[in-house]
Amino acid sequence: MSNNIILKPSVQSNLRINPEAEVVHAGEMATTFSDPGDAASNEKMIRQLGKQMRPLLSRLQASQSHSVLLVFQALDAAGKDSMIRALFSAQDPAIIKVASFKSPSKIESRHDFLWRTNKQLPARGEVGIFNRSYYEEVLVVRVHEGFLRPLRYQAISAYEKHLAASGTLILKFWLNVSVEEQKKRFLSRLDRPKKRWKFNPTDVKEMAYRTAYDEAFAATSTDYAPWFMIPADDKPRARMEVGKIVVEALQGMGLEYPQLDPKIAAELSTWQSQLRE
Repeated sequence: MSNNIILKPSVQSNLRINPEAEVVHAGEMATTFSDPGDAASNEKMIRQLGKQMRPLLSRLQASQSHSVLLVFQALDAAGKDSMIRALFSAQDPAIIKVASFKSPSKIESRHDFLWRTNKQLPARGEVGIFNRSYYEEVLVVRVHEGFLRPLRYQAISAYEKHLAASGTLILKFWLNVSVEEQKKRFLSRLDRPKKRWKFNPTDVKEMAYRTAYDEAFAATSTDYAPWFMIPADDKPRARMEVGKIVVEALQGMGLEYPQLDPKIAAELSTWQSQLRE
């Protein structure tokens, strides 16, 4: 873990977006891996990553010193829901807190755009997973006037810096699905009666918002709250890559189980004897 006051994820990944290195265009980023690998092997690796994650999350919960916030953003049908299920459904539900953000309610719309997500932030010892987030409100839901967006991005960066300074590890994932694959998944929903409820005509219209993320990446991918671009046409491979990043970040935190109170430790043998009687 970094000794700096601001908590920064310790992750080395070529999927990490570094806006200072080059201009980032969502429409030009990869949607597939050049070497996708074998689907069965990827699924096996996902299960192994889940096993690696379990003791790391146990130490996070026991230490009660830090929290983790994972933000998943994407256009619809990119695989956010299935990604979260595949990676975290086998983890202790006492540690994992998932919050999904749809269109804001009337009450939410009357508050600052960070209000509703702020209520869902993870406590120390927890992992908070945002299925969509405050970025949604900047890009799609509420801000159509271009001059307001830079101010919102400044607010978001300050907000995330405050969270990092308070001990929250932040990882943000953009699941980059291609237009062709997204159309295929929309059609799959329409062709399967049990999946039709997930289809919303608005999602088709919002395919145009793909390039709106360009300025978001440039403005808010920081060392304390980095964005990772995940090619999402291949779901198993995408899940595996996200799992690897999360595990590496958790390992980098260097968390340990807390030490037993010295007074209790001194009387440990006495307690053990009483319990064995």
